[in-house]
Amino acid sequence: MRFSEKEGHKVLIPLNDNLDTNLEFNLDIWNMSYGLVFSLYRDPLLSDFPTTITGLKSFFISFYIEALIEPIDQIPTDINKAIKKLKKYMLQAKTNEIYDLLEILSDTFPDIRNSYQSFEDEINKVLEKHASIYRLINKSITPITSEHEIQSIEEALQNSNPYSGVQQHLKQALSLMSDRQNPDYRNSIKESICAVESICKIIISDKKATLGQALKIIENKFGLHPALKSSLSQLYGYSSDGDGIRHAMLEESNLNYIDAKFMLVACTNFINYLIEKTKDQN
Repeated sequence: MRFSEKEGHKVLIPLNDNLDTNLEFNLDIWNMSYGLVFSLYRDPLLSDFPTTITGLKSFFISFYIEALIEPIDQIPTDINKAIKKLKKYMLQAKTNEIYDLLEILSDTFPDIRNSYQSFEDEINKVLEKHASIYRLINKSITPITSEHEIQSIEEALQNSNPYSGVQQHLKQALSLMSDRQNPDYRNSIKESICAVESICKIIISDKKATLGQALKIIENKFGLHPALKSSLSQLYGYSSDGDGIRHAMLEESNLNYIDAKFMLVACTNFINYLIEKTKDQN
């Protein structure tokens, strides 16, 4: 589900994230995308799509199907003409359409010498420049209002790369929170805390331990500050007691985006702390 569909095209977007065309914004996004991706294939001597760059073909197929809504047999066989048509679209597109296109490009990112992370970082610099409340995180345009929050989430996703279970919980928490059409804040919060549980169990090498048991071992072994342990235990208690997230009777309407974002950022901060704290002592 793309940005526009998640947002329903009717959401009130503050700052510069309006649904109209913003030429300066579009131009900056085009220049960044062209410089990092498409300029590598625009060559006067090149006609056909490079056969080894499957991601590039996948992008243009998705571009025609999802953005242009045109038959894919109309994609120019000449790569230069295809890029020219893409440029024309991007410079005229509405802001939400640009966000859709960034998600498409992220999903089909070509296997080229520039890394995907470099692409994401540079795009986010443009979004920051234009005071956007959105950032490209884990291939999804996500509403995040603080650079600290963005950094915490991105670092946790990167730091947890060796721990697939932790990373999957974080990705799911982000996805559930960011789905503007059917957001699931309750389960987003649950996934954030499950990510903390998972990293704690990995650190003490005990899959059956409770979070409380794991925190006690971590505190004794690695010198976890008692106040920090207490804070996390309280967060976990919020999810576990009779009135908490895991209680079947909890009404979804009691929770909102702010609740889910707070828990995600708090948990990613703690995960980053634990990984750094224990990586040289295990």
